Amino acid sequence: MAKNLRSQAITQGVQRSPNRAMLRAVGFQDEDFEKPIVGIANGYSTITPCNIGINELAKRVEKGIKQAGAMPQMFGTITISDGISMGTEGMKYSLVSREVIADSIETACNGQSMDGLLAIGGCDKNMPGAMIAIARMNVPAIFVYGGTIKPGKFQGSDLTVVSAFEAVGEYSAGKIDEDRLLAVERNACPGPGSCGGMYTANTMSSAFEAMGMSLPYSSTMAAEDTEKAESAEKSAVVLIEAIYKQLLPRDIITRESIENAISVVMAVGGSTNAILHFLAIAHAADVDFSLDDFEVIRARTPVLCNLKPSGKYVTTDLHRVGGIPQVMKILLEHNLLYGDCITITGQTIAEVLEGVPLEPPQDQDVIRPWSRPIYSQGHLTVLKGNLALEGSVAKITGVKEPVITGPARVFESEEECLQTILDGNIQAGDIIVIRYEGPKGGPGMREMLAPTSALIGAGLGDSVGLITDGRFSGGTYGMVVGHVAPEAAVGGVIAIVKEGDSITIDANARLLQLNISDTELAQRFTRWRPRPPRYTRGVLAKYSKLVSSSSLGAITDLDSTINITN
Repeated sequence: MAKNLRSQAITQGVQRSPNRAMLRAVGFQDEDFEKPIVGIANGYSTITPCNIGINELAKRVEKGIKQAGAMPQMFGTITISDGISMGTEGMKYSLVSREVIADSIETACNGQSMDGLLAIGGCDKNMPGAMIAIARMNVPAIFVYGGTIKPGKFQGSDLTVVSAFEAVGEYSAGKIDEDRLLAVERNACPGPGSCGGMYTANTMSSAFEAMGMSLPYSSTMAAEDTEKAESAEKSAVVLIEAIYKQLLPRDIITRESIENAISVVMAVGGSTNAILHFLAIAHAADVDFSLDDFEVIRARTPVLCNLKPSGKYVTTDLHRVGGIPQVMKILLEHNLLYGDCITITGQTIAEVLEGVPLEPPQDQDVIRPWSRPIYSQGHLTVLKGNLALEGSVAKITGVKEPVITGPARVFESEEECLQTILDGNIQAGDIIVIRYEGPKGGPGMREMLAPTSALIGAGLGDSVGLITDGRFSGGTYGMVVGHVAPEAAVGGVIAIVKEGDSITIDANARLLQLNISDTELAQRFTRWRPRPPRYTRGVLAKYSKLVSSSSLGAITDLDSTINITN
């Protein structure tokens, strides 16, 4: 029997018989009061294809928990579909949902004194939201990914949801007709599962597997395949073993295991959002980790995987040729992983990878061997300069020209910028500035997939820069810089950029610079005034008051929120 079960205070003792009576009403029998109580955080919803298949996984998990000798208690948590809300006011709720998910899981588990947690999620914020809660509570836990979508097919090509966004830009630029636009949209998302490239959902699931909080191979399985349900049930059994061993999340989520996760994110060409989310996860786990640490890992880690958005293949292709364990084995063999990190199975990383080949299969081009990487260094780089004193994040895979200096085209919202691109009023060499879209100013730090996809579709992806205090979809690529901090709303330099100002983005020097004198900079700030909040009531108003800088992970539970003003 597990020691120090949190649920014993509820399930044992005559003096607590009213509590036991409540549990009898939900199915407990006499013998069940000696068993661990395990929460199932079920992210099922019909809002998005990412989560529509999760309820069946939750039922398999419930069965596995019972067979392993524990008592499941299932509860729901929310999701927001980034793909559906993209480009609308609704996108402001996406990052907010990460905090709502974390808070709801913590509330349910601690409120009911659960002995362990199995969280199941699919869409982008499900993963970090669940892991933040897991790290905060530090009770035995495991994460189960709902699975990736299979690629859409059209005229022999693989499609993803990003294909639909880029098709809008192509249509607006006159490159395709309406029939082709509709054909791409109708075929891009063929069924259940999260967006199919190495976008944010698949990036985070892969990182959690690398960190040791999910089972091997589980992060790249297709949502519809039988092995996904089997893996979910196995996860339940592994969790019960962890409860009896009292193997806790903070035994697994360490600085070393976070470095392992980020190394894998770099190797697979993952999403910029991983930086934001792992800063928050590290904070929740009380691990010292900063933006500068990402740059150290980037410099030593090659990009090994040829995956969308900047590459050719989708996540099911990665799974077919060995998945995340194959990528990890290559990194381990070249001393880029800590092999002694413990995983939720009780094995170390080195033990988990023991039977994995040293090299990927030769008859494929999804995972490159160490001797022939896609890029010699990682693709997520941290830029600093007078425009980003705290830092900013650029994704530089596929960028033909890593240095660009050009005139600023300033927009106060994503919608205003998108319309200008679609109207054909952005030229090669321009540097787009989208501001007041940060964690506080948006609020909610919207993703800019619509304007970046429109640039790609218009053929401007390599010749136009874009900077924002908002963020980007995992499907974004091109010369784009997000997470600019301090943000405009708190007096960051991005707030005082004027139309036509010269801006330099230099990925090689890791520089983001507004090319004006210090005197001019100071004079502009004497005229700058904070804007009133866009929302004064409801969840967005509360979030805006609590949220920290993106350079700290846009977290909402600091002792005091740090704002840097000039």
